[in-house]
Amino acid sequence: MCAAGAVLATGATVGATPAAASGVSALPRCPLVFGHGGYPEGANGWAKDQMRQPNNVRGLDDQKSWGAAGVEADVQLTKEGTKAVMWHNSTTHGLTGTQQKLTDIWWTYGAGNLAGRRITRGPYQGERVYSLRQWLDHARSLGLVALLEIKPETKPVLTNPKFAAKGWKEISDPIRERQGKQRIMVYSNDPWIQGELAKRHPSLLKGSAGRWTDSVHWTEPAPSWKGNVSQWQAVLNQSPGSVMTNYPKEYRAWLRGKCR
Repeated sequence: MCAAGAVLATGATVGATPAAASGVSALPRCPLVFGHGGYPEGANGWAKDQMRQPNNVRGLDDQKSWGAAGVEADVQLTKEGTKAVMWHNSTTHGLTGTQQKLTDIWWTYGAGNLAGRRITRGPYQGERVYSLRQWLDHARSLGLVALLEIKPETKPVLTNPKFAAKGWKEISDPIRERQGKQRIMVYSNDPWIQGELAKRHPSLLKGSAGRWTDSVHWTEPAPSWKGNVSQWQAVLNQSPGSVMTNYPKEYRAWLRGKCR
């Protein structure tokens, strides 16, 4: 007898599970939820940014506690492609020290190096910048799927004949070393980088995973999640395999009773 029970000639169902009897089995599958850190939209959004992106250990811990199954984070390169690091911005804006482009400073060498800086504001004030390897290892320890955006700002390094091999090695080696032990996906909003990722990591491309489900435009202070409800429902009605949201905690609570 199948789990749903045998249907008799009268139309009655015998041996139906409680879930089937209650109609729970008719609910759609819940999507995998990817957490995303809100970044203010519009002109001068950087001036409002509170560095909420989960590019550090505390950010990953928060996403896990909020019920996210995966996390989207940002990969940048330091000077001459010598280190792949987790940071959203193209500069050190939001970090201690003089503001500089990430591609103009070293990871651990010299005054003002990236590893010695700390976040200056927001929920992760005092946190440091992590290497791609460090971030992936912590995501794995939490059982989180890693969704890596290779930022467009890495392109000048990745297209420079002097530094391209080193830069790609910094990005690709940590991924290849770990892809058999944890789920990793990659993408870029830069078409050329995306094309290179398709050649170098064809089985790890994001594709349609992590469908954006929010409609609220992010700003600071953080806007209420409630303005998303209509869009959340519209996307859920399409049975996505996974979604991405700035509000993983609220989204998971909203999902209760709507899927299984």
